[in-house]
Amino acid sequence: MTEKETIYLKDYTQPPFLVDTVDLHFELAPDSTTVVATMKMRMNGDNSEPLILYGENIALDEVLLNGRLLSDSEYVFADGKLVIEKVPSRFTVQIKNRINPENNTALEGLYRSSGNYCSQCEPEGFRRITCYPDRPDIMAVFTTTIVANKKECPVMLAGGNLVEEGELPDGRHFARWHDPHRKPSYLFALVAGDLVCIEDSYTTISGRRVGLYIYVEERNRDKCEHAMESLRKSMQWDEEKYGLEYDLDRYMIVAVDDFNMGAMENKGLNIFNSKFVLARPETATDQDYEGIEGVIGHEYFHNWTGNRITCRDWFQLSLKEGLTVFRDQEFSGDMGSRPVKRINDASVIRNFQFREDAGPISHSVRPDSFVEINNFYTLTVYNKGAEVIRMIHTFLGKAGFRRGMDLYFERHDGQAVTCDDFVRAMEDANSFDLSQFKRWYSQAGTPELEVETSYNEDEREYRLAIKQSCPATPGQERKEPFFMPVNIALLLKKNGETILEETLTVDKEKEEFVFSGIDEPVACSFLRDFSAPVKVNMARREDELAFLMACDSNHFNRWDAAQQLAMKGMLDGVSAWGAGSSFKVAPAFHESFALLLADKQVEPAFLALALTIPTENWISQQLDVVDPEAVFSTRQSFCFQLGSEHRDALLARYQQLGSDRPYYYSSSEAGRRSLRNCLLRYLLSVSEEDGVGEGERNVDIALGEAQYHEADNMTDKISALAAVVNAKREAGDRLLADFYKTWEDEPLVVDKWLSMQATCTLAGTLARVKSLTAHSAFSLKNPNKIRSLIGAFCSANHRQFHARSGEGYVFLADYIITLDSLNPQIAAQLLTPLTSWRRYDQSRRDLIKTQLIRIRDKKDLSADVGEIVSRSLLK
Repeated sequence: MTEKETIYLKDYTQPPFLVDTVDLHFELAPDSTTVVATMKMRMNGDNSEPLILYGENIALDEVLLNGRLLSDSEYVFADGKLVIEKVPSRFTVQIKNRINPENNTALEGLYRSSGNYCSQCEPEGFRRITCYPDRPDIMAVFTTTIVANKKECPVMLAGGNLVEEGELPDGRHFARWHDPHRKPSYLFALVAGDLVCIEDSYTTISGRRVGLYIYVEERNRDKCEHAMESLRKSMQWDEEKYGLEYDLDRYMIVAVDDFNMGAMENKGLNIFNSKFVLARPETATDQDYEGIEGVIGHEYFHNWTGNRITCRDWFQLSLKEGLTVFRDQEFSGDMGSRPVKRINDASVIRNFQFREDAGPISHSVRPDSFVEINNFYTLTVYNKGAEVIRMIHTFLGKAGFRRGMDLYFERHDGQAVTCDDFVRAMEDANSFDLSQFKRWYSQAGTPELEVETSYNEDEREYRLAIKQSCPATPGQERKEPFFMPVNIALLLKKNGETILEETLTVDKEKEEFVFSGIDEPVACSFLRDFSAPVKVNMARREDELAFLMACDSNHFNRWDAAQQLAMKGMLDGVSAWGAGSSFKVAPAFHESFALLLADKQVEPAFLALALTIPTENWISQQLDVVDPEAVFSTRQSFCFQLGSEHRDALLARYQQLGSDRPYYYSSSEAGRRSLRNCLLRYLLSVSEEDGVGEGERNVDIALGEAQYHEADNMTDKISALAAVVNAKREAGDRLLADFYKTWEDEPLVVDKWLSMQATCTLAGTLARVKSLTAHSAFSLKNPNKIRSLIGAFCSANHRQFHARSGEGYVFLADYIITLDSLNPQIAAQLLTPLTSWRRYDQSRRDLIKTQLIRIRDKKDLSADVGEIVSRSLLK
């Protein structure tokens, strides 16, 4: 493994040198781009330390200090560092070097994508462009000049405002960009190539006109309308909610096909994975439309929470990411259905972040150490970090939270700060002590609440006892009690009336809450809106869960009651499967399912979620030892029994939801489609155990085929395709062939085609996936293709990936080893399905461990992959 030192939060020190201005000059060429960086620098206080600049994968040509060319003996450039032993207190250093964008398969620094130049510098990519003190607490004013052949690169962009452009000899031209706001190097961006521009404008609350520009390849010109509208909505929302106005003359977005992340908030020039920009009804699903709106909002909101105020060090990553995820979640809730958004966000935490907390790479929201910072762009930092912000919001209320945000911006605009600085602003603005609350930043793992209730009719008292604990995690054996808000309500059992709503403050290991004046038996609606990211162990009878499903006024808890009721049945089913016997869905669940299905009062989007039973991920988390085959088969049988028992009602509601009106995207229309497609999945569900009459199944397959052929939008088409593909191989293959023939020239749609095949749960899928790796539609150089095929198979197709033969594990390890030399970030991301190997039965544990050791022993293994593998294998 490539050796890389461990970095510790406790070792943080102020930078010995600061940078005031950076003047960058690029002469673009595919395999030999010349970069000249001129930096005005000064000592940060008195010190005698050498100047250390970081530079990787670059050819260093010249180093000048205050205009004097240094000889080779006056500096050392080795092991990724340029060291100059002696410099004055104030000085100008100029670096001239060459880089190879064409050969940059890691997609960090400056690289070429589809013939266009593109950069990605977060977190430490700028050092792949030139030598620089590449850390987030060094903020400077950047000026960037780009020179290139005009025919090859008619468009040349960088962060900030365009200040000059012109023609040069030999068919070249130049563009100079200046960003007046100090920023760290990770926010630098450059894009150049043959792109078209979609232009609009926005007038800010103070009356300034801001030019809005989206740059895409010519073939994608007609797919930017939704992204532009989402940008305008984001700008207006941030002004209305937080009084935050955009601060440059232009806001630019560029969509590229080859990008390791979803998007990047570079100041004034956001670079996006094309997946989160491009949409039209024929090529993008409702989920794509929602994702675009959310990611556009996220990157725009970073202008203040990430750019204007940034991180002091990378341990503080959640300072910008957790806060901005919370802001984009609130934005999306305001744009659509707030209850549905909350359920979806909580589902990410429960299905995936909790699993991360329970695994070998478990870490706190603010980690104590890291080897490779790329590995900490995780659900814990982003999504759990957002839940931490949400808890502060719950404690302080909307007005109090806004006061805290206002003080945060007033104190720290233009600074690189810490999570403690953010919390302190919240405390000071509200006179609210959050000292114990900060354990959410430093303690890893998922807290668990043991809840017991009792009702004393004579005393007219309802008692609620809560005991909190948190399992040991790597490096943290013992946890102190967390400080959390727990939203509850008491509902009369006779009619569902809510007689009390309250936010409890839970901050001790054990505590009891007593509610007086309760005259009748009540049910407790606990942890409403998922007010804290915790697991709840609370004994509930089936009739009480059914009552909450029907009567709870809180949408999240109504949905959660349905999940709990289904989980009871599925855990029984997993046990029965392991014992070699079959199981039947309980009558109580059938009754509750029928009542939900018939409910015409709730919004369809919520109903689709309420009718959907728990995922394989969530079921597995309830088990001490996971057998993926048992989990899959039980869940599939559960769906089949529901589909068979309620077939007439499902079909009737499905037909009622049909519409011949043209597609348009809105929250309500997306909800209607999500419910209709949920019903279709039940109608086409299959069961290996129970079998089905071929004539009836053919009718249902025809229903899916009809929707596929008649759909005027990708949402309905891809939903029908997925249902058929997972029901019957021959019929699915016919539709897949038609789908590819129709959309083979649309890369993002082809990604869906790859994923459909990778997630097919029928036999033979691994062989299909292997064959697709040789297909012209697949490329190991494109992260979207890798995620759509290899990633989808290994992380979403539990049944086939975890086949007892272990072939899936070998397949994944092969590609991780190959990708480690091409794109270590993507290789590390693919490792996730192997990291929880101790959760499985002994046979699977041994098979996975063998592959982890094989990966660990690869020669020159990257730090990205090496850190995760090493932590996974630790006892």
